[in-house]
Amino acid sequence: MNEWRHVFKLDPNKLIENEDLSSICESGTDAIIIGGTDGVTFDNVYDLAERVQQYTVPCLLEVSTMEAIMPGFDGYLIPSVLNSKEKHFVTGIQHEAIKEYNDWIDWNQMVVEGYCVMNDQAKVFKAAECEFPTQEDVMAYAVMAEQMFRFPIFYLEYSGMFGDVELVKQVSSQLEQTALFYGGGIESYDQAAAMKQYADVIVVGNIIYKDVQAALRTVEACR
Repeated sequence: MNEWRHVFKLDPNKLIENEDLSSICESGTDAIIIGGTDGVTFDNVYDLAERVQQYTVPCLLEVSTMEAIMPGFDGYLIPSVLNSKEKHFVTGIQHEAIKEYNDWIDWNQMVVEGYCVMNDQAKVFKAAECEFPTQEDVMAYAVMAEQMFRFPIFYLEYSGMFGDVELVKQVSSQLEQTALFYGGGIESYDQAAAMKQYADVIVVGNIIYKDVQAALRTVEACR
């Protein structure tokens, strides 16, 4: 993960044709993350994972609901939404999961992400009951993620909207050990290149379902 530069994120609640999936998995991206905000079920996660795992690219599950947790992934990403107003989305779900699954958890496969959701119109912003952060808030969350919680990932999530390159640059300057992930609105080579200047890893998702060729060009931008 320390050498990742680009990942594709696939939503189990969206349809993707086999040909497009093959192109995505064989694109040279560093990993495929399976995860979404709504409509995530055991069955659709299982079906998508089974298709992705035909390829050699690492496949990780971003855990958004305990009902969809299953073995067999190369790793598990555990979000903690730092700008949520509700404890449930910061530590509550994780606490419930540990009570239920602690005896089966391989902690070497678990990676915690400190999320900061930046688009107040996004489903995830509303679902996680987020509070819109100021620039000062974002910088403080980044420092919290690294210096207080020692999270390996700080994730700036614009979720469908292309974000503020200057803010990503400033957040990057605050982080030394924690990797900065950026996700949101990347639909072109140029946008991917702009964010990759400062983010350690860019996450590309929605464009896969609109223009798979444009999605593939984002991989080229990160090489």
